[in-house]
Amino acid sequence: MKATPRTVDEYISGFPPQVQERLQKIRNTVRKAAPDAEETISYRIPSYTLEGKLVYFAAFKKHIGFYPRTTAIAKFKKQLSVYEGAKGSVRFPLDKPVPLNLISQIVKFRVKENLNRARA
Repeated sequence: MKATPRTVDEYISGFPPQVQERLQKIRNTVRKAAPDAEETISYRIPSYTLEGKLVYFAAFKKHIGFYPRTTAIAKFKKQLSVYEGAKGSVRFPLDKPVPLNLISQIVKFRVKENLNRARA
């Protein structure tokens, strides 16, 4: 990526077809799990917000980074233990299937968390 993408479509189109397909599947999964979330570009990557930040994702040479915040990483620690990651992120290798069901569960958890916090 040379220029900062203005839209998620632009971001996705900057990658090879196989990566585009994975990114689009993640995008569709996030949008289905959080239909009211706003889709934007933040930090030069796809970002979703609903009463605050929900999740981000980004493609790299050998993996797709998924950034659901530290609370989600802690909540899904067992399911995410098979992936590399850090305090607030996880890496899904490009040579393995993307766990779309897990991504959906994480996004739904984050939506509930944000909406509960907004009501409090």
